[in-house]
Formats: sequence, C-alpha cells, structure tokens
Amino acid sequence: MTKKVIGLALGALLFALSVSADAQQTGKIFRIGFLDPSTASGSAVLVEAFRQELSKLAWIEGKNFTIEYRFGENKGPERLPELASELVRLKVDLIMATDTPSALAAKNATTTIPIVMVSSGDPMGAGLVASLARPGGNVTGNASLSPELNSKRLEILRTRSPSLPELDFCGAWAPA
Repeated sequence: MTKKVIGLALGALLFALSVSADAQQTGKIFRIGFLDPSTASGSAVLVEAFRQELSKLAWIEGKNFTIEYRFGENKGPERLPELASELVRLKVDLIMATDTPSALAAKNATTTIPIVMVSSGDPMGAGLVASLARPGGNVTGNASLSPELNSKRLEILRTRSPSLPELDFCGAWAPA
C-alpha cells in the first residue's frame, strides 16, 4: 500500500515538475514543499521512501531538488494553514500534502502552485477537486475512496452470494 501511495505521489510530482521544467532554466534546483500534520519522526519512513524513489529516477536532493519540510507537530488542523502559507511565501515549485487537511490548507493558500495529495479519502467531498476524471485547479494525487469502494465490494459480494445478510442503516447485520 505504501509503495502504491509513494508511486502515485512520485508520478504526479514528476509530471508536475516536468511540465514546469520546459519553461525553467537548465540547472534549476526545484523546491518541494512537504506539508504533514504529524511530526518529523512520525513521517520519517514516508520521507525516506519518497527520497529513495526520487533518487531511482536521478532526482538527487541538493543537486536538482530540495525539500522544505513543514510539520504540524500533531497540534491539529488549525496549524496547517499557517504552514501552507509559509510554503507559498517561500515560492516552492510544488507542495506535497500527506492527507486531506494538509491538501485543503495548501489549496486555500495557493491557486497557482501544484499540489500533490498523497492520500485523500474523498477529494470531491472535501472540495479538493471538481471531479476524479477532471480534477481542474492545481490539486492532483491519490484518492483512496475507501467508503465508495467498500460499498461496491459489498454489492459485488451480494451478487455472487445472494444469501449473505445485508447491513441496516446503523451498520449492523440484518437478516436477509
């Protein structure tokens, strides 16, 4: 799962950077803003995996990109807008947001800097994108869509095994 998330984030990151690279001068060091609500130690594994995947594609930190880290230190989503605004003031080339609250804070801080969300449960419901097929704006990335997929999985399971009990509205099993 983590590899998929990193792969999708990496793909979106490289796409965003390659689009802007055409207009940039050779030798530019891209600045990535990393926005996360937790702590540096809590995100260390994710950050290290992200760096390793970038290095496999010849993106070397300090040589052709740098990362500006901003962590909310688990102080709640109210700190994220301040951190996102700080990344915008630093004029990063891209903001990588690790969850929905971080992506929302980044989206509210800028309409021009590309934002890659690593994981969002329902980006349409959260107001991050207009639609999954055509997100529009400056936000892209990975959506887990767990509630929608779980409903679909149950629907498929029921068609394959009609004798299974159904869920009532409270989430408890009801007799079929």
